[in-house]
Amino acid sequence: MYTVIKRMEVSAAHSLRLSYPSKCENLHGHNWIITVYCRSRELNADGMVEDFSHIKEVVKGCLDHKNLNEVLPFNPTAENIARWVCEQIPTCFKVQVQESESNIAVYEKD
Repeated sequence: MYTVIKRMEVSAAHSLRLSYPSKCENLHGHNWIITVYCRSRELNADGMVEDFSHIKEVVKGCLDHKNLNEVLPFNPTAENIARWVCEQIPTCFKVQVQESESNIAVYEKD
């Protein structure tokens, strides 16, 4: 089994729609650290699990310097973002989204 890990920083804003009062309902930004884990039993024709630049293009290309509420069709919590990233890359099995030094969400496929 081969595994590749791509870590990148994404600067983006969001506001959360919550069932309780919170300052996070106001538009605010983070310098997110998103770590994408991909694996495969076999390498593709280019000798890779997934091209690192493809992972970066999929994630940063859609999210970097954006208002996440305008580009994602769901409440852009760290948990939902982690799941969405994982679904965008076929070989991805795990995504970690860190929105601040002490707040991290992880999504793993079953």
